[in-house]
Amino acid sequence: MWIKGRAWFFGDDINTDVIMPARWLALSDPAELGKHVMEALDPDWPSRIAPGDIIIGGANFGCGSSREHAPLGLKGAGVACVVARSFGRIFYRNAINIGLPLIVLPTGVPAQPQGSEIEIDIGQGAVRLGSGTPVLRGKQPAQIVLDIVQAGGLMPYVAKRAKPAAMV
Repeated sequence: MWIKGRAWFFGDDINTDVIMPARWLALSDPAELGKHVMEALDPDWPSRIAPGDIIIGGANFGCGSSREHAPLGLKGAGVACVVARSFGRIFYRNAINIGLPLIVLPTGVPAQPQGSEIEIDIGQGAVRLGSGTPVLRGKQPAQIVLDIVQAGGLMPYVAKRAKPAAMV
């Protein structure tokens, strides 16, 4: 299923310290974290992000420390998905664990103006830069990853599966 949003482009090696600056790590509420996401790169960016927007990263997006505040802040800001050529391993796992969809697109996404329309199909790992443009094919996420994201993260996924059949 295709979803539309505005695309926000960031380069290579965007680390978790940039995504969520250390001074906000005492916060735990995703919405509060979302008010500060990416402000290390652009202090005004959190005020421009809107629910359903999509981040486009380069190679190694989310590298650096293991802070789960980074994907949690992105989700709290309303980011619908992050598309990147590659992801830092720990960021990738943390994002899936909290239910933030990711698409690996090894070819990358051609740069467009910030806030351009973009369409994604998370289940297919596909990206389209506006209606009617060619589809860029990324790596299709494994079904288990899609199931975890659809459940809202790993804990809701496990809780749902752990309920006895009579309680479901």
